[in-house]
Amino acid sequence: MHRLLVYSLFVCTSLAFQFPFSIPIFKSKDSAHIEQAHVSPRIAIIGAGAGGTSAAFWISKAKERFGIDVEIDVYERSDYIGGRSTVVYPYDDPTFAPLELGASIFVDANKNLMRASKEFNLTLTAFEDDDSNTGIWDGQHFVLVIESGSYLKSWWATLKVLWRYGYTAPTRTKAIVQSVIDRFLGFYAPDSPRWDDLSVFTERFQWVSLTNQTASDFLEGNRVSPLFARELVEAATRVNYGQNVDEIHALGGAASMAATGASGVVAGNFLIFERFLQNSTANVFLNTNVKEIQRKPGTSLWTVYTSAGSQTYKGVILAAPFHQTDITLPSDLAELIPPQPYVDLHVTLLTTRSEHSRPGYFGLTSNAQVPATILTTHEGARAGGVEPEFNSISYHGKVRKVDGAAEDAVTDPESTVKIFSKERVPDEWLETVFGNVSWVYRKLWQAYPVLLPTTEFPPVKLDQGFYYVNAFEPFISTMETETIASRNVVDLLLHEEFGSGICGALLSGTENATQTTTPADFVLGWDC
Repeated sequence: MHRLLVYSLFVCTSLAFQFPFSIPIFKSKDSAHIEQAHVSPRIAIIGAGAGGTSAAFWISKAKERFGIDVEIDVYERSDYIGGRSTVVYPYDDPTFAPLELGASIFVDANKNLMRASKEFNLTLTAFEDDDSNTGIWDGQHFVLVIESGSYLKSWWATLKVLWRYGYTAPTRTKAIVQSVIDRFLGFYAPDSPRWDDLSVFTERFQWVSLTNQTASDFLEGNRVSPLFARELVEAATRVNYGQNVDEIHALGGAASMAATGASGVVAGNFLIFERFLQNSTANVFLNTNVKEIQRKPGTSLWTVYTSAGSQTYKGVILAAPFHQTDITLPSDLAELIPPQPYVDLHVTLLTTRSEHSRPGYFGLTSNAQVPATILTTHEGARAGGVEPEFNSISYHGKVRKVDGAAEDAVTDPESTVKIFSKERVPDEWLETVFGNVSWVYRKLWQAYPVLLPTTEFPPVKLDQGFYYVNAFEPFISTMETETIASRNVVDLLLHEEFGSGICGALLSGTENATQTTTPADFVLGWDC
């Protein structure tokens, strides 16, 4: 998958309890109470995706470094860890290599996920090693075909790109994307900002121009040709966020183009989030719905009511999109979180003996070779043509064996294909595009927020001791940014309730920057 092929997002019951650590579970779904014999104060984390698992990990870092006396409970209504990051297996056979169903890649600039992969000894695969062709389809024609994977590698300088769009459009866009990456890297510095109000944060750190206008308006305002924005950049925003360049805000557009060093964990990105919990001290409760969160009268404590009972907490971290949780909050808090629409994304995985899509569907001659990766643009539809029937089609290699069966040859191996689309693609359509299809798996995700231009965001701090990780998602939504948002929330909560954060008693972090020279590989949270 491409960047932020996403980026964040995505169920595989065969994985549900394959953990190298102990997960306490409730005795009964109907039990009236969770065990109450706890001495230490507790923090509840709701959600075991990228945000919730990393929040548990950040808290454990503070416990390890400074002896903060706190226990952690993580609640997850699903039967697996990873949230919008999960895998499935061809033919539901775990002896085959897994296929990412959701959040699929991260990039060099994603320092938390890169560092986690290294610290947890997880094997990565580099998507930039792909040497297949990439085409951009407008619903009726291929407007551009780039050879040998250069869309991810060096498309800025590809002759076909320069011929179609000129020299200035790619170079100016590249400079804009690099500027965003450079600013983004400030999140990992010792003096990285902490924030409890994203609206103030975007103003203070000069992100407003990227969030208050569409990507197309921003690019054209920076003298990038409209055709480049509405074809090549839009191909990236449609595959990564399911949104067109004249709808998505400019920060989402820039993030979609930041594909340098695209990687994924060979056995599945969900392993990062399992390892976050394995390397924390959290109690993990799967298959457990959080029904209601209420203030404990006369105190600053919170009571969390679940499908297995209730428990009182000093702090609560909500690490899931609030309006998708069906959790009841006090009305004054619920009103603080505006409704946030999410993109309905249909993901279709399949295996086929066709080594590329059928040329006839694309109006090509029978002997033409269709690109292995097909991205799309809405520009043809804007001009009165037809809307592409999919966002992307990408071949992902052959079906292959793993683990103990790694040396066994697969007779006449099939190719694996992933399709993103706004609507469900029926079997008849698959047969038209691919011919023989042997195995199909479909999943409808609420994959990522609709990233409309805005200057207003949900509050990060809902009340004393109650924080909302996913307030960050309308700003930008990836696996990595969930870990950054959770680090910020944990730091704020620990300072508020325990007087010491992930890296000690200083909230701002600015004083730390003057103490010593920062190592080049410094990553805030992992390092202090």
